[in-house]
Amino acid sequence: MCVNVLFAQAQDARPLRDTIPLRDTSLVDTLGTDTTQNNFKDVTGQDTVVMKDSESDLETVVTIVANDSSVNEVSLNILHLYGGAKVKYQDFELAADYIRLDRNTNVLFASGINDHNGKYAGRPVVIMPGEGPIAVDSLFYNYKTQIPKTFGVMTEVDGAFVQARVVRRNIYEEMSLFDGLYSTCDLPEPHTHFGIKISKGLIVKNQIIAGPSYLVVQNIPLKFIAVPFGFFPKQDKPSSGMLFPSFGEDASRGFAMRDLGWYLTFNDYWDTEFRTNIYSKGAFEASMRTQYVVNYKFNGGFNLRYGSTPTGIEGTDSYQRAQDFNVTWNHTQRQEANPGTSFSASVNFGTSSYFRNTAANGTNNFQQLTQNNMSSNISYGRVFADGKVNFTSSASHRQDIRTGQIQLELPTISLNVSTFNPFKFGDGVGRPKWYEKITVGYSLQATNKLETSDSLLFRKETLGDFTNGMQHTIPIALSLQVMKYFQFNTAVNYTERWYLQSIRNYRDNDQLGYENMRDTVSGFRRAYDYSMSTGLSTKIYGQYPKIGKIEAIRHVVTPSINLNYRPDFGDPSYGYYRDYINPQGQAARYSIFENAIFGGPAEGRSMGIGFSVDNNIEAKVRSDRDTTGSGIKKIKILQGLTFSGNYNMAADSLKLSQISFSGRTSLFNEKINLNFNGSFDPYTYDRVTGTRINRFMLREGSLARLTNFGLSFDYSFNPDASKNRNDNIDSMRNNMPGMTQQQADALARVSRDPNAFVDFNIPWNLSGSFSFNYASVFNRDEMRMGSNITSTVQLHGDFNVTPKWKVQFNGGYDFGQMQVVIPQFSIYRDLHCWEMSFAWVPIGQFQSYNITIRAKAAILQDLKLMKRQSHYVF
Repeated sequence: MCVNVLFAQAQDARPLRDTIPLRDTSLVDTLGTDTTQNNFKDVTGQDTVVMKDSESDLETVVTIVANDSSVNEVSLNILHLYGGAKVKYQDFELAADYIRLDRNTNVLFASGINDHNGKYAGRPVVIMPGEGPIAVDSLFYNYKTQIPKTFGVMTEVDGAFVQARVVRRNIYEEMSLFDGLYSTCDLPEPHTHFGIKISKGLIVKNQIIAGPSYLVVQNIPLKFIAVPFGFFPKQDKPSSGMLFPSFGEDASRGFAMRDLGWYLTFNDYWDTEFRTNIYSKGAFEASMRTQYVVNYKFNGGFNLRYGSTPTGIEGTDSYQRAQDFNVTWNHTQRQEANPGTSFSASVNFGTSSYFRNTAANGTNNFQQLTQNNMSSNISYGRVFADGKVNFTSSASHRQDIRTGQIQLELPTISLNVSTFNPFKFGDGVGRPKWYEKITVGYSLQATNKLETSDSLLFRKETLGDFTNGMQHTIPIALSLQVMKYFQFNTAVNYTERWYLQSIRNYRDNDQLGYENMRDTVSGFRRAYDYSMSTGLSTKIYGQYPKIGKIEAIRHVVTPSINLNYRPDFGDPSYGYYRDYINPQGQAARYSIFENAIFGGPAEGRSMGIGFSVDNNIEAKVRSDRDTTGSGIKKIKILQGLTFSGNYNMAADSLKLSQISFSGRTSLFNEKINLNFNGSFDPYTYDRVTGTRINRFMLREGSLARLTNFGLSFDYSFNPDASKNRNDNIDSMRNNMPGMTQQQADALARVSRDPNAFVDFNIPWNLSGSFSFNYASVFNRDEMRMGSNITSTVQLHGDFNVTPKWKVQFNGGYDFGQMQVVIPQFSIYRDLHCWEMSFAWVPIGQFQSYNITIRAKAAILQDLKLMKRQSHYVF
């Protein structure tokens, strides 16, 4: 046997050159001191000792490194390694603070050492062939027979931890253990754990065969529920099996057994689980969840959920059973899998009463219980002609949970051609002519749409209510720079719509008089319109003088003005509008494309002047705390304050439109982002009907009247909290392809709810948001304009009571309704390998509390004790 001996030696240790007995030749030098900890880090500058075994011609290499010092007992042929010692033999690797190599017996002994505080440190870490790193108290290893014997073993298995006093491996890759513990705690002395004590056991390739075993909870042995033997599967991939339920009680449905089910794994790319909730008062829910993934191509999953909920008293006329369902599907395709083609799906569809009747499938999830709508979208896209032509097709649905109304678009098709220069020829050398700058584009949109209620959706007659249409748009534009400082823009927009149906209005005579009637006439109809506009825009820069620490203020004004024209497509020659006599006996006009998908051409000629003014104000302030060295700091005072409107010269009255405005700014070093918008009406209103009349507010002593205004902002008093939360979310998203469903659900909760993330590294966090909306509404009783004001404030935060206790809170107040917005308090306790949380909604319709105690280990997530009491009433 040929042995390579590599080691490091401290400067005060005696050189081994004179003490190693040489069978053939030797060359050993002293290496520099290495103070690194136990690991398998490579060390450079190594020398070797070569020895030949007379019993065998096979060459075997043992690599040895000592970061502190080495002592060789020549007479006993034993080598001692101290301080971060490392040994590698074929696929076997070992690191410890003390290693002894006996060349006579080919046996390695490794252990830790007691430091100056008397603490046992530097435990051996060993990698056996085909296994991961294992921490032990000490071990013997015969590197010739490859048989180890370990003491005080601890290793991690899918998030749980296995400890044993003694483990021995034989030549058949089987391990026998003595005095073992399967636990959720990673400490050598578990202080809070749920564990299984195994007196003796045998670990083979696919299973663990255990002798007498019993339960241990909080270091209390429960020997009265011991089992004489057991077989546990040991696999490196998921396996099918039963899903253990949890138990609880619901105020309206009785005692519950939740999440009883079965898990099926078909291969490495596809698995399914079935679960059910059963209640003592007759309600039940069932669900099927499937996940799939194809590496580097796509991944996704879908949920099918069904609930049956009885209401009323059984045996009476009031008794009935609500049947509800919910379907979700998510699919994501990686772009590199099929360049130029994309496909994605996000589906959330079902009965509007599902979440309410089932209390969000028995979870009392606050976000699902309070959501007002559901939506879905499935889209496919492809790019042609080197990216110049883009085709997309989608199917979507929007559902109002409160009213049960559903909007379906099956499908929507869009084809867009990038703008091009039809009069540009050649390679474009030299200054282009003005006509070469003319651009032309094209877009096509088509859709098939249905609006109905969820109770009528699956009826046969509903299929005849679909409406459809197609719209073509051709924009032609020209942009030039004139007089050096102005930008000249002119455009012509042509739009044509194709429909397969139009409407006819008439009045019909009945017993009570006349009523409006409407018929839908089948047949192809086309409607076209066009408009033209020409405008100028520029930028004006203003500079204000220095004021105190304000070095400069820059004001950028961007005014623009345009002339626009549109013919009167209500003229009878077009045939888009018709007249009829309404039930009141008056002549009325209507569009035959009324309520069509893409609408119809507008009635009335328009020739107007459009205008807008945008403002941006920034300041440069001298700062004594600036670390860049310039001492100047930029402050954004006003960002994007814009006023816009239009004056229609062709209108016979109300020629000036409402003046709309919007803007944004940031305060306190951009910690608060403030947004606002609104509009002014330059005309007054009729005191009887509340409608606008052709009379300027100036004649009543005012410039204009405010018709609506909105303001919103949010602020966090501890920016580190939100930053740390976002960093953790990003980290979780990077691992998304390997996530379990529970981890994906946790990520979704953290993304939408700041209080779903518990971080003890942040001692406190307090953040809030405020929104305000004002609208001018005519009060018919008082014959004057009144105001409709809504304003809400939201507050959420948390703080550490102790390093292991955290209190969280979330709530708000609606100043319009004068009521609190669903407050929620929660307490979280870190139990090291376990966790406990208490959530409480003290008031309101969803008054409830929930207590959860569960293991942190991923493999034991189904092992949880839960007590939930809910006052939720259907």
